[in-house]
Parts: sequence; structure tokens; C-alpha cells
Amino acid sequence: MAGGEVEWTVIVLTCQYKDSVFAFQRELEIRRDQGVLGRRPILLTVEDPKGHVGSGGATLNALLVAAEHLSAQAGCTVVTSDVLLTARILILHMGRDFLFDDCSRAFTCLPLEDPAAPAESLICNLDSLLATLMHQVCRGSPPGVWVCSTDMLLTVPTETEIDWRGFQGARVIAVPGSVSYARQHGVYFADAQGVVQDILYQSPEDQIQQCVGPDGKVPLVCGVVFFSPETAEQLLATHVIAPLDACTYMGLDSGAPAIQLSLFFDILLCMAQGVSKEAFVTGCSPGVDGKGSQNAAATRSARSVLWKALRGTPLTMAYIPGGCYDYMTMSASDHIHHLTPHMGTARSLSFRKVAHSHVTEPQFLDEGCSVTNSLLEGVVTVGPGSVIQHCHLKGPLQICSGCLITGLDLASSAALKSHPLADVVIQGHVVRLSSIPGKVFTLSGCHDNWQSPAEESDTYLNMPWPVFFHRTGIRSQDLWSSDIPSRSHCLLNARLFPVLHASEPLGLGDLLWFLGSPKAEQLQRWRASWRMSWEELQACLDQEAELSSRKALFFLQAQNKLRRGLTEHSNCSLLPLLRSAVIEGYQETMLETLDKVASTASNPGVAARALACIADLLGCMAKGEGGLRSGPAANKAWALAFQHLERGKIPEGVKELAKERRKWLGRPVLLVRAARHYEGAEQILICQAVMSSCQFIRLGQAEQPPLGHWVVVECPARIDLSGKRLVNFMDRGGGILQRRDSDWVSWACFAMASTLPTVLQVVGVTPPPITYEHGGAVVDLAVLVDGRKPIGAQARRIAEPELRLISTSGGLEGEVLVELVCCDLEDLRDYCQPHAPGALVKAALICTKVVDLSSQKTLREQLQEHFGGGLELYTWSRLPHGSGMGTSSILAGAVIASLYQLSGHSASAESLIHAVLHLEQVLTTGGGWQDQVGGLVPGIKIGRSKAQLPLKVEVERISVPDGFIHTLNEHLLLLYTGKTRLARNLLQDVLRNWYARLPSIVENANALVSNAEECAQALGEGNLAVVGECVNRYWQQKKNMVPGCEPLAVQRLMGVLQPHVYGQSLAGAGGGGFLYVLTKEPRQQEALQRILEETEATLAPYTCTPFFQGLGNLSLHSVEVDTVGFKTQLLGDNLQEVEQEAFHQSPS
Repeated sequence: MAGGEVEWTVIVLTCQYKDSVFAFQRELEIRRDQGVLGRRPILLTVEDPKGHVGSGGATLNALLVAAEHLSAQAGCTVVTSDVLLTARILILHMGRDFLFDDCSRAFTCLPLEDPAAPAESLICNLDSLLATLMHQVCRGSPPGVWVCSTDMLLTVPTETEIDWRGFQGARVIAVPGSVSYARQHGVYFADAQGVVQDILYQSPEDQIQQCVGPDGKVPLVCGVVFFSPETAEQLLATHVIAPLDACTYMGLDSGAPAIQLSLFFDILLCMAQGVSKEAFVTGCSPGVDGKGSQNAAATRSARSVLWKALRGTPLTMAYIPGGCYDYMTMSASDHIHHLTPHMGTARSLSFRKVAHSHVTEPQFLDEGCSVTNSLLEGVVTVGPGSVIQHCHLKGPLQICSGCLITGLDLASSAALKSHPLADVVIQGHVVRLSSIPGKVFTLSGCHDNWQSPAEESDTYLNMPWPVFFHRTGIRSQDLWSSDIPSRSHCLLNARLFPVLHASEPLGLGDLLWFLGSPKAEQLQRWRASWRMSWEELQACLDQEAELSSRKALFFLQAQNKLRRGLTEHSNCSLLPLLRSAVIEGYQETMLETLDKVASTASNPGVAARALACIADLLGCMAKGEGGLRSGPAANKAWALAFQHLERGKIPEGVKELAKERRKWLGRPVLLVRAARHYEGAEQILICQAVMSSCQFIRLGQAEQPPLGHWVVVECPARIDLSGKRLVNFMDRGGGILQRRDSDWVSWACFAMASTLPTVLQVVGVTPPPITYEHGGAVVDLAVLVDGRKPIGAQARRIAEPELRLISTSGGLEGEVLVELVCCDLEDLRDYCQPHAPGALVKAALICTKVVDLSSQKTLREQLQEHFGGGLELYTWSRLPHGSGMGTSSILAGAVIASLYQLSGHSASAESLIHAVLHLEQVLTTGGGWQDQVGGLVPGIKIGRSKAQLPLKVEVERISVPDGFIHTLNEHLLLLYTGKTRLARNLLQDVLRNWYARLPSIVENANALVSNAEECAQALGEGNLAVVGECVNRYWQQKKNMVPGCEPLAVQRLMGVLQPHVYGQSLAGAGGGGFLYVLTKEPRQQEALQRILEETEATLAPYTCTPFFQGLGNLSLHSVEVDTVGFKTQLLGDNLQEVEQEAFHQSPS
């Protein structure tokens, strides 16, 4: 039965030691804050009541604690089992100590990374098990109690589904295993219906053979069990019955003697149908101490209680074919095998050679090794089948095959250099000796058996004990005291490892002499040291400090990742790392690293992304409080920092930003406001990066037109058949941080634009900073709308030394007229505020150097000197506000072209394209280059820019088959939706997501470029159907990039048109404006008009509102490819003639 992932009500983690409860509780809370545990379940870390109560006793105690918390949450004053009826409880058992990881098998790190995780962190076995349970094994299960051991590695197929229909009682999970493997493990003996008859453990092969299924495998006990609420209630009820009360903290607090209980061979075995009462009650659980008459009697009594309480409860098995189970044994070679990739094993296929690590010379890492949470500096050779975890090492070092190296710091590197390592285990342990912290090292061989008697046949450091004694001079009495019988001597209790010396500090070298040719003084120093065995050392391990040490190392390598990701222009997402830093308290470290990267950046593009990361980090620190990220960014407290950045003094600006930032860290609202100002600073640097394109503006000399003669520039518009055109928009001057598409401008900006042909942008990805960090490709069509060029500008010299600026915009919505007269430089100083009347033209006057605001001369003096008088400039657009057809950028090109002509200069389309980029940075609208490419270059073309600075745009005209343009004209239509874009902050979110390099946006950016190239090829082949597919794909890509750009009314409109078109998309960034369609049949304007009218008439009676509500001004328009591009004319001084030529052209 399929179902979604489990939403846990309670998660309980059991552990052995009370000193570690706080550390492990914090680990659970971190995972909750990272969003991997669902909707904030109750998290409990529970110490085992006393000593080893076994997995069964720990389960009963954990169930009691969970029920207590749920009862209290429900307002009850006593424990009530009713709370179990709807609860989903997960109990995780950490189990016993583990030789090869001081923080237990649960927190053993795996060589894995999850790029899709919301917060980047080390992945432990616990995390892997949680993901497997939540997303696969437990998916679709009813309420109840899941119990899972963490002493194994478990993998199940992604498509795993368990049928829960008619389920009652308890259910065990089993995975396939071989008969030989099962000899050392547990096996379920079940009938054909999956009802468990018996549970076998380390049984003879002939008994195990009875469990073999049709697939030739046996069902292994994999440590996962589920209890229905009713069964959990029956189990919980036993906690008040002696001697089972001794398994819980309540019983122990009441003075009951401890008792050991197994989950599988006590609690579950009594439910197995093939087990008799006598055999169960008188039997003994594997691994449970039943010696002594008192223990045996208590065990029999406990089993009698369990038989009475649980016998008759159905116990069924869910067998998962394709599942994989590996118990984490006490064998070092097994452990190394579990942590290295191997062909044919499903788990290790996802293992990484380098996970969460910084390796300066990765070419020295052999295939088959793994490096996790480490820094390897210099030449560190790591052979196949070796594992390095939680280390900071500096080469040259040689670590050959079969090694496990954990917990070593830089100080250990010197000792390692003289010892090539092979088949050894070296571990550094954080300990606390009588409240004094310290570091102790252990050394062993990967083939040593820690528990077998230290006889001649057994080994230490992979050599027989007698050989070791002979080589080192160490004697048996040095390792084992006289009170330990010789038959009990083993590696576990051998006092091999120096802990303290009376007069000298100890280090790794005090063990590594075991591997070389020992000197007498080394043996004497070793004997003079206080030494411990591994058994003794375990009691001194500081698990909290060890976890803290691992995190410190993780964030040390994370700093390197930040630096590399920014300076090497990596597309690796950094946002998950920033989130993790905030969750785990390393935000100050990350801020300092980002400050350094920004202040030392080789170009403003790198610095801009670093500042964007700081803004993201501040936003994460606000933890969802403090308001929206988008908002004002012009507080005077940040002005000095902004001034430094605007003057190109990036180090000084970054330093001043950090100084001011420290005053804004106290509350979420201040953090959000600080983040906005960092985005403002980022915009300044983006502007500087894009301004590098100015070097590609090249002007020629031309004759200056006579006084009074008009220079008229007309341009087509552009429609994007496929491609992204998202642009960030910031108005610092007005004090508001805003975003926009480059067509999406204020009415004043439209008013001051020039008329260029409309452009049809077919495919692309071009907005800064994506354009210079990723590279862009845009396929554009320059188009006429209703038979004419809808955008233009005209200018002339006049005798009066002043600026007369007149503009009209609109057409479909009614004309808007703006008239300005500028006589003083102060009238132009609002050029960088996009909402100011005439801002676009004022910015053009600055960029073309018609006016110099820094000059000591007045405006009149400057105009008189350069033009012998003033200038009169008309601009117009017949397209509505928010059309999505590139109006403002194309208009800027027209204005610049007319001003260059008046100044006695000529400029190519290529120069104008880069000049518009310059203008939009000066205007602070931050536009891309796709719009002006579409309107300034005629016909069908593809524009490209490489991922580099300086930013250069290159345009290639697409050669199409004869007659194809005519065909395209007959199949291409525009529909004006009458809907204005409102969500102006959507595009800033895109910029944030890009700077964070979210995998989805990087993938989408790649897809946009490849779609552009495919569309260009389809156009070159004259294949309308494939062009339509590219258009549809492009529209989906736009929606992926900017969620919310498709209004419901537009969605309905496109649904009605879909059967009649090859492809369709809203022009520009979407949200409103024009919809363009590529129809399957030619000349479909009237037919589509009729279809829309009929649809509205048919569906309106069945809806509470008009079916196309919000599209009240819906209209269809003809569109055709403009093969001329922008056109410049020199006309006479008769204004009436010019107006007739430019303003009153008839659509017919």
C-alpha cells in the first residue's frame, strides 16, 4: 500500500551512559532543525535504566517514557495507554560500545553527501537508517511503535512497499541473506503466509536450511520491528509487573534488581506460533546472562509474564527482496569494507571517495578508498581499501591499503611521516580523566581479533603475540596484571595505550614505535607511562567533546569549500552549508570567511556572490522571523560602506559592512534589514561587473545633424519563443529594493524610451549575474506588432540651451504623456531612480557623456559648448506597461543611438547592445542583454555570452530556409492578456537562488541554454513543430525559475489554446503582458478569436465568475519578423512631417 513518508509523533533514542544524554539529545534537535525529522516531533534521549538491560528492556523503558510525555502533552496526570492509539513512535537503540567509533555505531560517519538536503552535514549511520525508515520501510504504515537497532547498515530498494491491509499484532522486517552469513546471525522461520514460527540465532546449517525461500535466500533478522497500538499497549502494561518493572527507570527507582531482556528472543519469540510455552519459559536468550539461580529464576518469571501478556498476538514478517543488511562487527577489516565502495553492492554505489573533505592533492587518492570529514594538505597518498575520517593531516604521508585512520590532528602528521602504514588502525580519542580533557591514541591491526585469547596463534598488529613481544621488548606482565587469569588475556584488556607521563607530553609517536625498529628509550618511556586497555579507556571517552571536535573539523573544511566555491565560480550550492552553520552555531566563523573572500576577490562578480551569501546567512540567522527579505536598503548607517563599494574600494567597503553588521545581529527584524542592505551592496558590485562590458562600446565619427533637424530611430520589439530573461531591479536612490524584468519598468521609464522594432526572444539565459557566471544563449526574433515598429525615439538640436524631454507610452491601454524641461544639473540627479520621471533618458544623457554631472560647468554651459544650444528628445512606445517584449531596453538603445548621432558619432548594433547594458546599471535596473539584442539586431538570431568577465555579447544571425520567415509570420500571433505583472519580488528570489546555486536553478539554467541551441537548430531547419516544442519547454523552464509567473486566468487561456498551437508562452518573465502562440494552421487570428469567445460563452454559466476573469482587455494582434532591425533617419525640421512619419503611422 503506497503512502507518504512517516510523520513521527515521538522519536526516542536510547543510550548507555547518562553523561552522553545531553550530547545525543542535541544531535536529535539538530536534525529536527535541519528539517529531516518531519513536523517537529517530541525528541527524547533516554539513558538505559541500569547497566545492560538488553534491547527488550531498553524498548520497554523507552515506550514508558514516550507514553509519559504524550500523556503529559494530552493533559493527563498519569500514564494512559490511550495516547498510543494515534501516535507514531520511533525507538532507536544505540546499543553497546563500538571499537571503531567513539560515538557508537549510530554516529559512525558514512562517506556520503546529499546535495538535495536543506542543510549540509555529515551523514551518519543514524541518518541513513532514519531516511530508510521514513521514506521506504515505514511508508504507509498505520499508527504504532517502530523499534530499530542502529548497530547495522540497512539498505532497501527505493520502490519498497509493505502491504498493511488487515494488519494486527506485531511485524518484523526481514531482508535476504545467504545461509553462510546467517550462521552468525538471526533468521526468521516463517510459513508461506509470512506468519513467524520461530526465531533462530547462530543455529546449525540444517536448521537454517529450513528457512530458505524461493529465492534461495533466508530472511535475516535486520533489527526492525513494528508494534500495533494494541500490542504496544499490552507491552506497556507489563512495566508495572515484577520482574519486568526492573527494566524501566521506575522499577529501578523503586529498588527492583536489574534484569536483562531481549527484544527478539524474549518479547517477540513468545508470539512465534511454533514455540511452546515450556520451551520459551525455560529457555535462555542469546547473549543474556542467565548464570546463577537468581538470574535464571528472574528470567523464567519475566518470560512467564510476557507469555501471558503477548501470547496469541499475531507476529508476521515483511520480507523485502533486494534489501541488504550488514551487522557492524568488532572486525576492523569488516568495518573498512563497510566504508569503502565496492562493485555490485547497492549501498556503496552512492559512496564518495571524498565526502565533506578538503584534499589539496586529490590525485594521490586511489580508487576504493574513502576520506570523510577531513583536511589533507600536501601530498597524502591513500591506497585502495583505506579509510580516513575526522583527520587533519599534512603530507608527505603514505597510507597504503587496508588502513583505518580516525581522529588525528596536524600534530600527529610529523609522527606519521616516518611510518608508511598498511593494514593498521590508528585512532585518536577525546577523553576526560578526572575532569581533565585529553587525547589518547590507540593502534591495532586490521586483522586483529580483539576478543580472542592472546595466545600464540592470535595477533596484535597482524603479527602473533610472541613476535610482537620479541620485536618490542614488551612482556606479558606489562599488559596484564596478575589478577587477570591468563586464559582471559585478550587485546581488549591489554594495557597497551599510553595516557599520561609524569614529566613529558605524550603523542602518537609513543605508539608508532611498535611498527618500526624500537629503541630502548622508547620502551622505557612507554613503561613509565600510565597506560590503559581499551576496556578501561571506554569509560573515559568524552562523547560530547568528540562530537564537538568532529563539527569543528567539518566547519574548518567548510570554510575551504566556501572559499573554493566562490573563487572558482563553482555551481555547488552553498546555502545548505550556511543553514547548517546557523543551526550548529558556526555562523560567526562563516561570516568571517565570507568577509575575507569578498575583500580579496579578484573581480566584483566574486565579491558580489560572497555578499549575497552573507545576506543568505543573515536571513538564516533570523530563523523565519523578522519579515520579508525584500524591502528597503537605503538606511544611512550603511551609506559609508556603499560609497566605498561605488568607488571601487571593495576591501574598505566590505570592512565597513562588517563593522555595521555587528550592530544588527540582536533581533530577527534587524537581521532581515541587514540582509537587505547586503543585497543592496551586492547590487553595486553586480553593476560594476556588468560595467566591464563598456570596453566593447566603440564609436565612429559622423557628421553632426544641422540645428533643428530630427534624428529618428525606430525599433522592433521582441517576443521570447523560449528562454529566460529574468533581471534584478534595485532602486537604492528611492530607498526601495525592488526587482524587475527588463521590460517591466515604470511608466516614466517607458515614457522616456525610444522606438525600436519589437523583439521575439526565442531562447536564452542572460540576466546578470547568471550571464557572466554561467554563460547565456538567447534566440531572439525582432518583430513588428500590427505591422509597425512599436518603439522609437527622435531628437534634434535646438537653439535654447536646455533639455526638453517628451514621451508617450501605452497605446493599448491609452497613452501616457510626460513632458520635462531641464535647465539645471540638479534636474538630472535623479537619473538613478527608475521611478523618477524621465529617468531612462536622463541616464542615457549621462552614459553618452552629453552631460557631465561632476563638471564645474552648468548644464546650459555644457549644452552650449557641445551642441551650440540645447536638445529636444521625444520617445514613444505603443506597447503597454509590462508587455514582456523588451520595451525598456530596446527603448534605451534607441535613445542612445539618437544621442550618439546628435553628438556626431556612429555606433554599431554591437556597441549599442553593450551601451544599453551600461545604461541599465547606471539606472540601477540591472538589466540583461537579451532585449536589446532582440530589437537592435534584425531578424532571427542567437546571442551568446561566455561565463567570464569582462562581459561580452556575441550575436549570430540564424540562416533559415527560403520562405520560412513568411511561414513563421503566418503561424505567429500575439494575445494581449490585459494583465499587469504585480509580483515584483519574484525575480529577486531567482537571483538569491542563483547565488545560492540551488541545484534546481543550476539545472534549469543549463536546460535553458541547451534549449536555446536546440531552438536555433530547429529554426535553421525550418521545423515549426520542433520550435513549438522548444517554446513549450521554455515556458515550463520559466515557471521552474519563477514560480508564480503563470496567473490562473492565463493558465486557463493557454489550456483552451493548447490543441490549436505547436507552442505558446508569455513573453518576458511572465505574470502578464503578451502571450505569443505558434499556431498549427496559418492565419488563425480570427479562428482563435472565435474559439475564445465561444469558450467564454459556454463555460461562464457554470462558474461563479467569468472563465477568463482578469483578462478583460484580451486582444489579438498580428506579428511578423522584422528583417531590417532598428532604423535611423535624418529628417527635416518640420515637426508636423516628423510626427506624421513617426507618430501616426497606420497599422494598415
